[in-house]
Amino acid sequence: MNEQHYFLLKLLLAVLVLAVVAYHLTAPRKGSKPEKLSTTEPRWLRWVLTGVALSFIALFLVLPLAAVFTEALRKGFGAYLEGLNEPDAWAAIKLTLITAVIAVPLNLVFGVAAAWCIAKYNFRGKAFLITLIDLPFSISPVVAGLMYVLVFGAHGWFGPWLAAHDIKIIFAVPGIVLATVFVTFPFIARELIPLMQAQGNDEEQAAIVLGASGWQTFWKVTLPNIKWGLLYGVILCNARAMGEFGAVSVVSGHIRGQTNTIPLHVEILYNEYQSVAAFAAASLLALLALVTLVIKTMAEWKHEQQLKDAASLPPEQPTPRTAA
Repeated sequence: MNEQHYFLLKLLLAVLVLAVVAYHLTAPRKGSKPEKLSTTEPRWLRWVLTGVALSFIALFLVLPLAAVFTEALRKGFGAYLEGLNEPDAWAAIKLTLITAVIAVPLNLVFGVAAAWCIAKYNFRGKAFLITLIDLPFSISPVVAGLMYVLVFGAHGWFGPWLAAHDIKIIFAVPGIVLATVFVTFPFIARELIPLMQAQGNDEEQAAIVLGASGWQTFWKVTLPNIKWGLLYGVILCNARAMGEFGAVSVVSGHIRGQTNTIPLHVEILYNEYQSVAAFAAASLLALLALVTLVIKTMAEWKHEQQLKDAASLPPEQPTPRTAA
C-alpha cells in the first residue's frame, strides 16, 4: 500500500472513531432520567444500523472527496496552483460563474411566481403546471441538451432564421445558460410550494383587508415567511448550476477557452492524462460544494434558533384597554 492508500485508510478510521465518540456523548448516562424513545430496537441493532450508514457515507462520500484533494496535491501545492493558473482554467471558472449568476436569478423569479400561483390559487391546469415543473427531474440532462440543439441548432426549427440574423445560441454562452436554466428551475419552486401551501392565505388576506397593496403584501408578509425556504432553494439551484455536465456538454461544443465550464474542463484534462490539473479543477467544485453545504447548515441552524426563541417567548397578555 502506498501513502495515498494509508491516508484514505486513516481517514476512514477517523470517521469511525468520531462516530463512536459521538455515540457515547449522546448515549444516556447512568442515573440520568430516562427519555422516551421512539423506537424499541435493541442497542446492538442500532449500532449495526449506525455503522452501516457511516460506512456507506465514508465509502461513497468521504473517500472520493478525500481522493480528489489527494490527487490534486499529489505533486505539491505549486503544481496545484500551476494547474489552476492556465488561461483555459480561468476561462472555465469565469464561464461557470457567469452561467450561475444568470441562471439562478431567473430561476428565483420563476420559482417564486410558480410557487405563489400553485400554493395560493386554484385554477384549471394546476396539475399540468406542477408536472411541467417536475419535468427536468424526470428526463436526462443529455436529452434536455438535445432538445435545445433540435430547436436552436443549425438544422433545427429556428436555426436558419438565427443564422440569417447572425444570432448564435448553440455552441455559445446563450445555449449554456438556457440548458442550465432548464435543469435547475425546479429547485426553488419545489422548495417553496409545500412551504407556502402549509402557511395558507390567512395572513395575505388579512393584509389586503387592512389596505395593503399586492407588492406590500408580498414584501411585508409573504417574503418574510418564505425567506428560509427561498434561501435553501437558491443554494441548491446554485450548486446544480455550477456542477451541471450533461446538458451543458451537448450544447457547448467543447470549445476550449470559450464554451467549457469547469466540469467540461475537468473532463478534457482527464482525457488528456493531465491528472493533477484535472483534479485541481475538480477540487474547486468540491470546495464550492462544501461552502454551499456550510452556508445551508448555518442557515438551518439560524432558522432553528429563531424558532426556539419564538417558542420560548411568553404568550402576549392583552392590555387592560384591549380587554375592556
